[in-house]
Amino acid sequence: MFSDLKHTPDNRGPRFDRALHEVAGVAQPTEIVRLPKTRRKSVIAADEAIAGILAGDRVALARAVTLIESRAPAHREAAATVLRQCLPHAGKSIRVGVTGVPGAGKSTFIEHFGKKICDAGRRLAVLAVDPSSAVSGGSVLGDKTRMEKLANHPNAFIRPSPTGGELGGVTAKTRETMLLCEAAGFDTIFVETVGVGQSETAVRTMTDFFLLLQIAGAGDELQGIKKGVIEMADAIVVTKADGDNLGRAEVACGEYGRILHYLTPFTPGWHPRALSCSALEGTGLDEIWAMITAFHELLLRTGVFEGIRREQNTRWFQSLLREAVLTQFFEMPEVRANKAAVESAVATGVLPVAEAVGRLTRQAFSSFHAQFKK
Repeated sequence: MFSDLKHTPDNRGPRFDRALHEVAGVAQPTEIVRLPKTRRKSVIAADEAIAGILAGDRVALARAVTLIESRAPAHREAAATVLRQCLPHAGKSIRVGVTGVPGAGKSTFIEHFGKKICDAGRRLAVLAVDPSSAVSGGSVLGDKTRMEKLANHPNAFIRPSPTGGELGGVTAKTRETMLLCEAAGFDTIFVETVGVGQSETAVRTMTDFFLLLQIAGAGDELQGIKKGVIEMADAIVVTKADGDNLGRAEVACGEYGRILHYLTPFTPGWHPRALSCSALEGTGLDEIWAMITAFHELLLRTGVFEGIRREQNTRWFQSLLREAVLTQFFEMPEVRANKAAVESAVATGVLPVAEAVGRLTRQAFSSFHAQFKK
């Protein structure tokens, strides 16, 4: 049957129109119907993105996030325009960082907790960060599948993004994405980090409330996640407090409460608490939201909240400045011309690493000064 197959002149694959004639009982087609090729939708234009975001359009918001996450130089100006126009409409949400060891049930907790928040009338955006593969650079991005009920809620927006090699459990554009979500009318932002332990620090600098999820029965409770992260937490929640694990969860909750009592609070004026909950049974979730609400009201009343936002903006500026300087450095002709040779010398042991870095930077900055004097 398949002996009469041919290949197209451009070798893109076999043609089956001749083979159709050799199937007994099948009428000969008068012509081959070829479906039109579908094109991928182009990146959203800046004016379209701004209008859609301010109207609360979740599709436009998702496409705008794709725009700002793009590393293509052609998209930079449009992304900058979108961010600039959305900035006056942002900053009115409460930003909650959610982290914890793998297996603590972050996605399950966020789905059930988020659904309860959305059912109460609030609009929730979940920025879920998935680790990128160190080998392929890919990422699973399966949070919308794990949070199916929340993803279908009209008051929720879930955006999974890869870390892209960024440290600190977040992506390079998490701050910008939060800004767009706030401009779209989302008054509560959850940032779910990758959950890798001691590197979960960058999310602390871009959120108001830092929630650490823990599990009981994992051995030494202090080794579940290191002291550095516990010191930054505004609350510790022991998850899976149900069934046979209820007793262990309550004991762990008490232990964490005693630990927090002896640590200096990260947020001025706030005393971190330890709570327990069961996302599946819905127990403890109301208490957690009441705690976050009390935190927000306290910081607004005392003026601390405004200081936190100023610090977040300063950290954002410093981060973008470092990124811009690095980008400009590697685009300099002297660096592009000499980088491969210097790397080769380092790899073969001919040139010490520190000396190689110094040589490359001196060449680049000498050229920069020469151009600046002109």
